[in-house]
Amino acid sequence: MAKAASRNGEVLRTACGVGVSERVDYLGKGVGLVDDKGRVAIPSTLRAALAQNAPRPDGKDGGTVLVGVHPDFPCLIAHDRGYVEFAKTQLIQRQAEVGAHTGSAAYYAPRMRGASVEPVPFDGSGRFILPAAERELAGIGEIAFFLGDYESFMIWDPRALVAHDGVDKLVKQHAVIMCRDKGIVL
Repeated sequence: MAKAASRNGEVLRTACGVGVSERVDYLGKGVGLVDDKGRVAIPSTLRAALAQNAPRPDGKDGGTVLVGVHPDFPCLIAHDRGYVEFAKTQLIQRQAEVGAHTGSAAYYAPRMRGASVEPVPFDGSGRFILPAAERELAGIGEIAFFLGDYESFMIWDPRALVAHDGVDKLVKQHAVIMCRDKGIVL
């Protein structure tokens, strides 16, 4: 298992065009308040990884984050632009393994889902606007819980995260504590 994870990390680093020593994992978590326009700030640890993995060509702070609906959880998933080539390569490989052919739902459905991410600009402090449709589909209201998952990060409504059976107990406890520390009772 460790070899497979290490190998995937190497493939990701190569496919993303960032050297092994340059690309960093999305680690950490945080809580952000979402304003009435859908603005929220990416927590600093995740924002630092995003900036390192996809730096702006002009060297300024900020950049673009790709936000989409998570394929398996009721939340959003966010990536840097470099992740796209890796994800596309993995998709093509999986489709070849299962024999998905052009014109079939098995061929197009995962492509449509994967390519339906929204590129969203974020500023130097990590503030960005959650796309309205994605925000609604994930059920994110006034609070967003960010959670790194190595290659990307998830954005949850913390109440949905705590209620979901597929989320690790310790992650749920972190969400409750971090919200409580901001005066938010779940």
